[in-house]
Amino acid sequence: MRNPAVLLLVLLAALAPVRGLRSSDELPGAPQKTPILLEGATIHPVSSESFTGSLLFDKGRIVAAGKEVKAPEGTKKIDARGKHVFPGFFDAWSQIGLTEINAVRATRDLSESGRINPNVKALVAVNPDSELIPVARANGILLVLTSPSGGLVSGLASTIQLDGWTWEDMTLSAQGGLYVNWPAVAPASAWLAKGTARKQLQKREKNLRELTSLFESARAYATARSARGVDQPVDARLEAMLPVLRGELPVIARAETIQTIQSAVTFAGRHGLRLVIHGGHDAPLCAALLKKHRIPVILRSVYRLPRRRSEPYDHRYTLPRRLQDAGIEFAISAGPTEETAHIRNLPYHAAMAAAFGLGQEKALEAITLAPARILGVADRVGSLEKGKDATLFISSGHMFETSSNVERAFIQGREVDLSSRHKRLWRKYGEKYRRQREDK
Repeated sequence: MRNPAVLLLVLLAALAPVRGLRSSDELPGAPQKTPILLEGATIHPVSSESFTGSLLFDKGRIVAAGKEVKAPEGTKKIDARGKHVFPGFFDAWSQIGLTEINAVRATRDLSESGRINPNVKALVAVNPDSELIPVARANGILLVLTSPSGGLVSGLASTIQLDGWTWEDMTLSAQGGLYVNWPAVAPASAWLAKGTARKQLQKREKNLRELTSLFESARAYATARSARGVDQPVDARLEAMLPVLRGELPVIARAETIQTIQSAVTFAGRHGLRLVIHGGHDAPLCAALLKKHRIPVILRSVYRLPRRRSEPYDHRYTLPRRLQDAGIEFAISAGPTEETAHIRNLPYHAAMAAAFGLGQEKALEAITLAPARILGVADRVGSLEKGKDATLFISSGHMFETSSNVERAFIQGREVDLSSRHKRLWRKYGEKYRRQREDK
């Protein structure tokens, strides 16, 4: 096949499935140049009760919030009477920036080959031009934890803000946690389960041995590093484990059932690890254990079906309230890998939890301040307090109502573009049907 024309046709054919994939049109926000005062809005600080008043921010940080706020000369004033001001919503687990279209392999950069990859960093693979970012941002989601997946130890998750030219610009915290797909303890009996119960148990034992070996090797490596210093050869995988061993970084364990949660807690206690449970379907059944060890839970969405026939239809809807009643700290995320495109629905997951007993204020906390606390960035984001980042938005109504829209949004004081591919298509086809009506 040496004919140049033929080679060109082959190349174009290969590129055809992804030719529509391009960077989003929205530009990152420009740095804040003057103080901005939001006047007359319903302010939702989250860390305290809501009130009607004003909020002032300058140089990317909140300066003051209250019923009466004095603004310095040259302040840009925004009339927000009748509007609501929220801290940026925070999805506590996602893969935004790592996947675009699940059906197109070329747009999915979720995992590395191999089973043990503690040194893998999701952050460096984040695509700042993803079309999913403006869509999520337009519904108030301004912060996310983005995480790798696959294998046993997937790698390091990172907290990012949804605005920036590069992944470096988007970084809020490069190290959010070490993500581990915790081995399922009880064998699955469903028709889709792979292998017999015996084979599943053998696989579980193998996985647990691998995890134990990894942590023991990392501890031995840390001892050698301490003794030999620069003379100790660097092992990238074990080097990445050192912050976990020191307790600076949590292990985020994917665990749904009571047996799997108990296994993760026992392992963490034995090795002196900080632990966060991701999933947590059965978390209320081992509430005493989680509370004793102060282990928070990141719920893997509220809009999900029950796992068992014996569970009521609203099992997932009431799960946040039951965790709240048990005194367990938790955050709500919008869903699993295959639902990355639906991260925009995060406020409605919280709204469902609020309607099923959690209450509006606690539900709002579950998608703002709670994930910030769990992931160690509450000193910067999660609530509207003096000194924190001005990462917030103005909406036409309370964002738990689907009729409400985000009207303006700011990330570290930078006003961000709220347009998106969804809105462009809405305007395009709105114009199409307007013309058709005129023609008639």
